[in-house]
Amino acid sequence: MHPALAQFRRPGVPGSPRCAGDLYQEVPAIDAANSNSLAMEIFYSRRDMVSLAVLEGDRPIGLINRDIFLSQMSKPFHRELYDKKSCIAFMDKEPLIVDADMSIEALTFKTVEVGKKALSDGFIVTRQGRFVGLASGFQLLGAVAEMQAEKNRQIMQSIEYASVIQQAMLRASRDALSSMLPDAGLIWEPRDVVGGDFYHFASFPDGWFGAVADCTGHGVPGAFMTLLASASLSQALERMGPRDPAALLAAVNRNVKGLLGQVHGTGESPQSNDGLDAAFFWFDAGQQRLHVSGARIALHVLRPDAEHFESIPGERMGVGYVDSLADYAWALNTVALPQGSLLFVSTDGLIDQIGGPRKIAFGRRRALELIIENRAQSLSAICDGLQRALADWQGAQARRDDVTLFFARA
Repeated sequence: MHPALAQFRRPGVPGSPRCAGDLYQEVPAIDAANSNSLAMEIFYSRRDMVSLAVLEGDRPIGLINRDIFLSQMSKPFHRELYDKKSCIAFMDKEPLIVDADMSIEALTFKTVEVGKKALSDGFIVTRQGRFVGLASGFQLLGAVAEMQAEKNRQIMQSIEYASVIQQAMLRASRDALSSMLPDAGLIWEPRDVVGGDFYHFASFPDGWFGAVADCTGHGVPGAFMTLLASASLSQALERMGPRDPAALLAAVNRNVKGLLGQVHGTGESPQSNDGLDAAFFWFDAGQQRLHVSGARIALHVLRPDAEHFESIPGERMGVGYVDSLADYAWALNTVALPQGSLLFVSTDGLIDQIGGPRKIAFGRRRALELIIENRAQSLSAICDGLQRALADWQGAQARRDDVTLFFARA
């Protein structure tokens, strides 16, 4: 419970406030026929009261603000003039009056309509038109904050469980990677609890397949896209096998476009323009060859005797977007890999991260140079070192995107 509400909670009303009847406090009221001197006595006896309701019978007709009333009555000769006169002289004739069953949401909008007066003076709560008590604007703000906190808790619980589902989806790939490439380095770091990056690894008798992808967005929308894109890739692998990454990219492109209705010429405008950037790669263990196809994600190769990385850039055509051609054919790149060659793939959350003394992007060149400097270390150590360098670079800056890093040796 919000601390602001604890002292006002009426006995027998459990849980979070849901209506105006959960907020009011039973306090004295004054009849319209009573004098200002009686109002003065009530205010002096109840220093906790911000306002005093004025009734005709049991029905409220106005509200006296404590500060305004005492300020007026303290002026010279005002006690002599007004003590015996009706208390309606200083009352607000148009206070906010709400039924006890009014929801907190409706009450919040009503308070905004009335203006700051309802927050400073509070409001009258009735049942069937009869006065039951007063509630303060402070209580209402506390109730709204409590309700919002509860909604946030529920949302976070849902997102945290979604994270369990997303990580379970990735576990088979991580297990496959551990069995086929024990020294591989892999980091999957969502910007939020769930993320829009995903990876896929699978082992075969004659080699292994890998994929690193960055779906539109991050957080929950990105996570939904990873489920859709990962399922599309799994279906394509079952149907076509792993040996032609370019054909797999094309198949995922067609499937994502179809599932999201992102196809030109259907007569209706697509409701979304979502897709993914990806690098798909197949390593032929017998021939020591790597077959690569990329959509806006590059794969980098560092041969044992080389001083610099060879980069295989991804093509500028994204996968699944409205503007992605349904029949687009990505190129298949094949490179020979001497034993001991190092492979590196990352999503753009690494290179686009702002930080450093000049608040600029981390950059691809910086990442590749760090890897070359530490090439003699284990891949997991290189991966961890690059992750630490990114965190140091980021400093106090906000994380911009999800980050996935993958290292392997041929």
